[in-house]
Amino acid sequence: MNLDTLRARAQSFSEAVAREGYLAYSGHKATAALQPIYAAYADVLGDEAFALCVDHFRGTAAGSEARRAARMMLEWQVESQVSRAMASLDEREIALEHGAVVRPGDGREVPYSRVSIDIANTSDRRERLALDDARVRLVASDFSPLRLERLQSERDAVEALGLADGYNATFSLLSGVPLADLATECTAFLRDTDAMWSEVLDEWLRGFGVPRGEAMRADALALFRVREYDDAFPADRMEATIRHNCAEMQIDATARGHINFDLGDRPGKRSRAFCSPVQVPQEVYLVLRPHGGQSDWGTFLHELGHALHFGYARADYPFEYRWLGDNSVTEAYAMLFDHRLQDRNWLLRYTGLGKSRVGAYLRFSAFEELHYLRRYCAKLLYEMAVYGGDVPWGSLPDLYATMLTDATGFRYRPTDAFMDLDPRYYSTRYLRAWQLQALLDASLTERFDEDWWRNPAAGPWIVEQLFAEGQRETADELARRVAGTPIGFAPLQRRVESLLAA
Repeated sequence: MNLDTLRARAQSFSEAVAREGYLAYSGHKATAALQPIYAAYADVLGDEAFALCVDHFRGTAAGSEARRAARMMLEWQVESQVSRAMASLDEREIALEHGAVVRPGDGREVPYSRVSIDIANTSDRRERLALDDARVRLVASDFSPLRLERLQSERDAVEALGLADGYNATFSLLSGVPLADLATECTAFLRDTDAMWSEVLDEWLRGFGVPRGEAMRADALALFRVREYDDAFPADRMEATIRHNCAEMQIDATARGHINFDLGDRPGKRSRAFCSPVQVPQEVYLVLRPHGGQSDWGTFLHELGHALHFGYARADYPFEYRWLGDNSVTEAYAMLFDHRLQDRNWLLRYTGLGKSRVGAYLRFSAFEELHYLRRYCAKLLYEMAVYGGDVPWGSLPDLYATMLTDATGFRYRPTDAFMDLDPRYYSTRYLRAWQLQALLDASLTERFDEDWWRNPAAGPWIVEQLFAEGQRETADELARRVAGTPIGFAPLQRRVESLLAA
């Protein structure tokens, strides 16, 4: 095997896995047949392929373009090797998720795949908590043991490769993300925003009618649903309005027909929206299961940012730059779009909020933003304990509940300790994406004015200078090229403070 052969086979393998994932998570299939795919591409993930990627990485010069591509291939090889080892567990979880039912004790049977939607849309608190209690019982008996087995196996598999001293060091080596530095930034952000968060949390909980100290994570789902604004974000206008917004800045919302929208309800479809690039850039799926109101608009904008990124990637770029790289970049593009719901002029132009309500909505959006920033900072710190190996597995549930509760003010369930965790430190991608999108927004404003999102000159620039590049650059490199400054939390904190003062 040589590198060219490996690239071609790796792309075919990635397309097969992505297609199977799309069909299963969108509800078109009851489960994903992953193991036959791994068997068909055994050569891609065999010892020879792994050794080839390691030797290529070690044989390239630091800072060179060859090293950039080699690091991406090695990271992909490791993730794929681990995913192959986890395939049977993933198949079991997808099948379980598709068929599991939550029984809150009142005679109802709620599909597990939509239970978070029902919790968010339930106004009666006793009914909401009863539904969450039933969800927790199901998670404890069926899902959590499976997730714990997967996490343990994943950590063991990565460390067994022997690329660095432990899981965390291996992740930093392959991703280029300095975990320790990011953890220090997160700790500082939690400290620096603690007083501000306490004040706004008290304000919103009083209005929601839930005493501080008693608020549960299920209450947070309902609180952030903000049904009082549903009339300003009608479901039947969402897609057409956002397509029109794209057209105003001269971006084809389908990326020249490459993007397929899957926006309807369907049994078995995951409640969590996703973008599935099956072929980059030719075949991309945007999948959303409706929740209602502004939540759907924000989610659609977020996934559209992903889809446009993949759909407009340069077709002549190698596999590494189209498929791989720092996912902080694609998450930043997704957030750049969903943060239009924090833009006063965008809201006035495209939604039904009107001048009388937009100020209150912006304050809410700042409250929501600060909550999620603090939540993900705490998630990263918790996940470092999970993967670091210094905390016994049995102690992690209580640690999770304590850390997430302290950061957000909403009480978290220990049972969710292994569920509320995306594999391989995806929390780092979200955190760095938040930081990057703030700089991209500021740069676009400087180049194309504060209404860049409807400037016909902005769209072609975004396509050519951002989307077309795939993920060849890291988040740090992209920030320096476009904004001339490194990423960090300071712009985000200033943005939240200004919105709270709106």
